[in-house]
Amino acid sequence: MAKVKTVYVCQECGAQSPKWQGKCNSCGAWNTYEVKEEVKTPSGFVLGQNTNTPPVAIVDVVAQQEDRYETGISELDRVLGGGIVPGSMVLLAGEPGVGKSTLLLQLAKEFSERWGKVLYISGEESLQQIRLRASRLSALNPQIYLLAENNVLNMIAAIDDLDPSIVIVDSIQTAYMPHLEAAPGSITQIRDSAAYLMRVAKERNLPIFLVGHVTKTGAVAGPQVLMHMVDAVLSFTGDKHSLYRILSGEKNRFGATDELGVFEMKNIGLEEVKNPARLFLSQRKTDEPGTAIVPILEGTRVILVEIQALVTRGYGGPPRRQFSGTDKNRTSILLAVLEKRLGIPIGASDVYVNVVGGLNVTEPAADIGIALAVASSATEVPLKYTWAFFGEVGLTGELRAITQPEKRLLEAAKMGFSHCLIPRANLKALDNEVLLKLKNQIDIVTAENIFEAWDYCKKG
Repeated sequence: MAKVKTVYVCQECGAQSPKWQGKCNSCGAWNTYEVKEEVKTPSGFVLGQNTNTPPVAIVDVVAQQEDRYETGISELDRVLGGGIVPGSMVLLAGEPGVGKSTLLLQLAKEFSERWGKVLYISGEESLQQIRLRASRLSALNPQIYLLAENNVLNMIAAIDDLDPSIVIVDSIQTAYMPHLEAAPGSITQIRDSAAYLMRVAKERNLPIFLVGHVTKTGAVAGPQVLMHMVDAVLSFTGDKHSLYRILSGEKNRFGATDELGVFEMKNIGLEEVKNPARLFLSQRKTDEPGTAIVPILEGTRVILVEIQALVTRGYGGPPRRQFSGTDKNRTSILLAVLEKRLGIPIGASDVYVNVVGGLNVTEPAADIGIALAVASSATEVPLKYTWAFFGEVGLTGELRAITQPEKRLLEAAKMGFSHCLIPRANLKALDNEVLLKLKNQIDIVTAENIFEAWDYCKKG
């Protein structure tokens, strides 16, 4: 006979406890534990796997290159690693109003024109609302089928009847399993609903896209196990009052997670930005103190971004340090290096650093750009408009080499920059063929430390 066990489950993170407690020891949330009865049966439930399969030597496993569906949206294909893998389950997360449903409806349009039937399941909007948006996006394709449903079993029945090439569920937080007493959006419902859909995806080799909401902190709402279950987690970010949206990968079993896709929101939907550098630099002012251009690497793509800094006099109290788009700890270290090595007195000043366009720059290659932008603003010495910079800055002020300098130099030359300041160690690593190619395109200036770099900038 099955045994019934009572446990308490945190509705924020899914942690379990044998008794109720006010604060979750796992995530720190208060008053989030709810009682749940678990029924233990002799036989466990395993998702789509045959437990009788014997072990196989790794050398005997036949390696196969997975086929991919090209979506027709190149920025999405880039982030996915080349397209959608059959049988994969992808979670698209983002804040309300950022454009998740718009992106997936455009995906439905492009996919239906290439690969066949698309089943779009919505638990948040009526069919009439979806059709109105589809009309605005020119996505009225007879191969797109709509279903307003929250019951996962009814979703699976519709998949059986229609046999689509791809399924989109908007959203996983509204889906529920009828045999569970918990409300839709709870930890239990999200976990079990995703598990059943995952089973369908794997058994039928059917790609499924799930829309996920995010919390105030930017984390995906629901249990952490949801992110572990799916094959890929895509993050769609951007200020809903701004025109630009950034699509990035947080997890991808079939590709890299450092690729980036850029879109512009227009009246007719999301439009791909083929050259983000031109977009981010289009409104840049000439020879303005406190700005520096850095070629950063996002996956296989080099993007030139503008880093802005503003150093002002503090008015009582501790000085303010506000950074948008850069790592807070790393930027604080760079401020200390500037004061110690260059003697620029910014300790009592308010310092603001911003990356134009809403990008998050985390790689060390941007160190020199951040440092020089702050130094430029503090001393009112503008950096040359046609100069770009990259390199890691150490605590002693030395410039350290970074990866793939040739790609960054080529992109800077392509965008019309006349000079690029790089660590001296990077120049030594460049082969003669690359140097010959760059000879007539861009002048390479090298520096051993932050002092030399700042000296070059002051001299111009």
